[in-house]
Amino acid sequence: MEDNGQQFTIVALYRFVRLEDYSELQQPLLRTMQTNDIRGTLLLAREGINGTIAGTTAAVESLLEWMQRDSLWQGRLAGIDVKKSFSAAMPFARCKVKLKKEIVTMGVTDIDPNESVGTYVPPEDWNKLISDPDVLTIDTRNDYEVKIGTFKGAVNPNTTTFREFPDYARRELNPDKHKKIAMFCTGGIRCEKSTAYMKSLGFQEVYHLQGGILKYLEEVPKEESLWEGECFVFDERVAVDHDLQPGHYTQCHACRMPLSDADLQSEQYVAGESCPYCCKHTTPEQRARYREREKQVRLAEQRGEEHIGGSVEAIQKLRQRQKISRKAAQRGG
Repeated sequence: MEDNGQQFTIVALYRFVRLEDYSELQQPLLRTMQTNDIRGTLLLAREGINGTIAGTTAAVESLLEWMQRDSLWQGRLAGIDVKKSFSAAMPFARCKVKLKKEIVTMGVTDIDPNESVGTYVPPEDWNKLISDPDVLTIDTRNDYEVKIGTFKGAVNPNTTTFREFPDYARRELNPDKHKKIAMFCTGGIRCEKSTAYMKSLGFQEVYHLQGGILKYLEEVPKEESLWEGECFVFDERVAVDHDLQPGHYTQCHACRMPLSDADLQSEQYVAGESCPYCCKHTTPEQRARYREREKQVRLAEQRGEEHIGGSVEAIQKLRQRQKISRKAAQRGG
């Protein structure tokens, strides 16, 4: 996929690999990101690395080369799994490297995808697999992600966090009944852990989409696609369409839920304060904080911080509001 002249390259990456010295890698990684003016968040844990970053194409390539070739990494990130997309706007406000117990939190500590994992299925073979009536296709993502897009016929486990997936699997799935299971997620990392967990429960034929939804959208032509809707992403784009371009959803800055046009028209939607999904679950004190935060963002915009290089967060929220305004104009409202 080419960048079509857009300014920023966005890279989702992960690798399960033993990093016993992961805490010692934090500062060198952070410094290299800062040197290359790269923003986003990378997670380091004993089990590996995970995250999404953005910068110019040259900057991102420089970082990836350093991660795979510098002696600090001892070749442990060679061939790291990478998915790229592109944007005219920087989707992240800050540069962070965090130390974690897990690079994707499932809460089951004795699972190692390097020892046992499901069978990888490349995007070009995925349609054939999930079209098999004997295959149960499971979306391993959270409910708010599934609701804006998923594969045709996929099962929604109705989880709110990935920590709930093991309970779902033990409760709803049976190795004697479900002989073939196909699983998928955004970039592939959750499937690495979930298929390893399924194998530990005794499931024999477990498959997962190599590279995740993002790689599928990148490689499978739209006219052949079995993907329906948009794909939620964890940055200011909120969602991407089949061309990996920013989609039609915005985000509630109170609870972070993706919001459709219908959600924005709800009387329960107040910009920066509440939406139909969180209005009944927030306290007056929380809503007061959200209102103050929104007020400060607007004041920052009025001070001209968009054009003098001030708050990136303010600029991103301004773009979100501009997006909402355009939708309203298109509706004639």
